Amino acid sequence: MPTKTSGMPIDLGIDPQKRQEIAEGLSRLLADTYSLYLKTHNFHWNVTGPMFNTLHLMFETQYTELALAVDLIAERIRSLGFPAPGTYSEYAKLSSIEETPGVPKAEEMIRLLVQGQESVVRTARSIFPVVDDANDEPSADLLTQRMQIHEKTAWMLRSLLE
Repeated sequence: MPTKTSGMPIDLGIDPQKRQEIAEGLSRLLADTYSLYLKTHNFHWNVTGPMFNTLHLMFETQYTELALAVDLIAERIRSLGFPAPGTYSEYAKLSSIEETPGVPKAEEMIRLLVQGQESVVRTARSIFPVVDDANDEPSADLLTQRMQIHEKTAWMLRSLLE
């Protein structure tokens, strides 16, 4: 049975309960992505040390990519017929990425960002069973792209620690 948003029925060929489960998973992904964006931007502003220029530019590239990603994820949630979370309090409840108090040293920033990138991958991967079960190819495509980007970024950051 189609569900309604704004008076219009939604019938995408995905069971409404599964759409809701997918939207809830994508909301966790959105929260993780936004939390990682904020952490990366913070580190971009506050990094110091001999690798300053390299890290400052690298973090800028990463937070810019994350800023674009949050829009894609939120729009997919909306396409499924659900509101996208958009407040710090919602993100704090939904995210698996913890805030970092203070300003860590550059090498610790890198470690924390590797952990954050890997957390996003795990969150994306955890959504796949319901997405696959619902034959939701657009969400599967989004998840696959996000995982590829975060796995590559984690690898690049880890390479700085060797």
